Amino acid sequence: MQAKKNIFLIGFMGAGKSTVARYLHSHHGMEWLEMDKEIEKREGMTISEIFRRKGEEYFRELETRLLLSLENRSNTVVSCGGGVPLRSCNVEAMKKSGIVVYLAARPETILERVKDSHDRPLLEGHKDVAYIEGLLEKRLGKYDAAADVQIATDGRRAAEIGEEIYALLLSKDKGCKENVM
Repeated sequence: MQAKKNIFLIGFMGAGKSTVARYLHSHHGMEWLEMDKEIEKREGMTISEIFRRKGEEYFRELETRLLLSLENRSNTVVSCGGGVPLRSCNVEAMKKSGIVVYLAARPETILERVKDSHDRPLLEGHKDVAYIEGLLEKRLGKYDAAADVQIATDGRRAAEIGEEIYALLLSKDKGCKENVM
């Protein structure tokens, strides 16, 4: 069965968005769009290079344009960059064509998942629990406000999370009004 709506996975870096999106793609045949990878492809440079050469505001505008281009798609799981829900126009664009799922993780879990990565410009040189906790706290209200549902990813497998999200999507497609928060 194909989903009529899209799934937008939001959350902090390392929360599991890409891993869960990959699962939904491979196990449920959903199209998969990794926002950061798509932006890198379109711009011909890495996210770190975009930040360095053109600045964060330019990058945020690229995210918004990409989201707006997804309006007429369906059955797509979108792994959003961690800052996507910081702009209200992005939240509106996501809600217009799908459900927004906030994948939440503790700062310790995030650090463990991103500690060896060098493609996260906002964390480079700041890979410690206190810094992650501070940045996460600044974004938490935006994540909560944007989300149709929140799912904790700490200690859980992608398959378990993916199946929970897919079941939610199918119930939304059928018009189920139940609030699963």
